[in-house]
Amino acid sequence: MNIKKKQPTFNQESFKVFDSKTMPYEKNNASAHFALTDALITYAGANEQPVLHFWQTPPLAILGMMDTRISHFEQALSVFDAYDHDVVIRNSGGLAVVSDPGVLNVSLIYPSNENRLTINTGYEFMLDFIRKTFYPLFPYEIKAYEITNSYCFGDFDLSIEGKKIAGISQRRIKDGVAIMLYISVNGDQEQRAKMLKKFYGIGLDGSEPAGRYPDIHPEVMTTLEDAYETTLSVDEVKSRMLSHFDWSLGVYSEEIDGYYSEALEKMYRRNRRVFGEDFV
Repeated sequence: MNIKKKQPTFNQESFKVFDSKTMPYEKNNASAHFALTDALITYAGANEQPVLHFWQTPPLAILGMMDTRISHFEQALSVFDAYDHDVVIRNSGGLAVVSDPGVLNVSLIYPSNENRLTINTGYEFMLDFIRKTFYPLFPYEIKAYEITNSYCFGDFDLSIEGKKIAGISQRRIKDGVAIMLYISVNGDQEQRAKMLKKFYGIGLDGSEPAGRYPDIHPEVMTTLEDAYETTLSVDEVKSRMLSHFDWSLGVYSEEIDGYYSEALEKMYRRNRRVFGEDFV
């Protein structure tokens, strides 16, 4: 008799939840959030413990290493000063995105040692998670496909009625993997897109390979609030997300502190190579 194998789900075990609002590290230090993500990936693998990580920042431009290779990078950085955004080079793949209090960054973090979580499965976990969070509570289905003229475009851009609301990336360290999502909950998405459009407009000189960097059309992106035509806070979104998990609050142990300190120093080294030794 053939027994159908049960498909794994994004919420199959009890999760520990870590939120930037309660972390004991510098909340306004952009590098701290990336360092903590790395620390939690290592922690998840070492303890075979799934983790859900929420974080938000003040206005921040998050660049990928590819962004630092544009022809006029130094000149383009002036755009972020004009918009009063700090800048950080992230430790995961992809191109520039924007973070601010209206954007929720969330990671599903899994141990991935004996049964290695595939890249595609990771993306499917996040897509299923986000769909279950909002649909059918709200009327429009969230779809996953590349929104070509968005910033940081990719195969798993999440959209509503053709407008991008979120992007997904992954990071893998030893025995853990994080599927990381930014989702624009509220705020001025047009301004976010216009800022990055100006960054690339100044930075690119036309010699770059076609299709490597985005040709941003701000109108192809939106927020959850605008897509659903309702007021929606980041805290409401987090509450909806948590309803799908068996979870408890994570504890910032000495083990995590050690992983965090090591990861933070790596973030500083990465950014100092770009911005100089004064970067903190």
